[in-house]
Amino acid sequence: MLTLSPELYIGRGYHRECYIHPSQPDRCVKVVVNGDDSETKREVSYYHKLIKRNIDWKMLPRLHDQIETNKGKGTVFDLILDYNGEVSKPLSYYLNSIELTTYHAEDFPKAFRQFSEYLLSEKILTMTIKPKNILYRLTTATEGHLILVDNIGNSDLIPICDYSTFFAQLKIARKLNRFKKLLRKLYPKNTVLQSILIE
Repeated sequence: MLTLSPELYIGRGYHRECYIHPSQPDRCVKVVVNGDDSETKREVSYYHKLIKRNIDWKMLPRLHDQIETNKGKGTVFDLILDYNGEVSKPLSYYLNSIELTTYHAEDFPKAFRQFSEYLLSEKILTMTIKPKNILYRLTTATEGHLILVDNIGNSDLIPICDYSTFFAQLKIARKLNRFKKLLRKLYPKNTVLQSILIE
């Protein structure tokens, strides 16, 4: 059994907490702390479909396995790290600060564009796209790319998007448009971001 201690804690979403893997520092472990494991089951099932499709994992952490921990069943993923070895921070961390948004203003349009292109080309379906569920992984002090780390998968009763490129890309485009609208709503005072979103 894997022991997840407080010093390994990274953060938490609504349903799950995330910890650095105690013996594999390039991986993290997600455990359910609120509700049941239905979200994890959906996500793992969808990941297996992505593995079969042999996708490019550039903007999505790889799923490794599921293990027992002192906090219940854990799901092991790649740990996303910046160029300097620090755990990458959520996009929301940067957008909550006009100073940080300004500092990365030249890179953000490219990062947003590449993220959109990635989801569309690899046909990655999501429940919702939120800035807290995306990490901005720094590859240098001023440049990086976005990585989706949560709310991945498809909950449609009839999952036609899993088999149709046309319908998958249509759905992804709608999600991306909603994501832009959400950013405008969440950060109305971040004038730098607002100007980036107009481009």
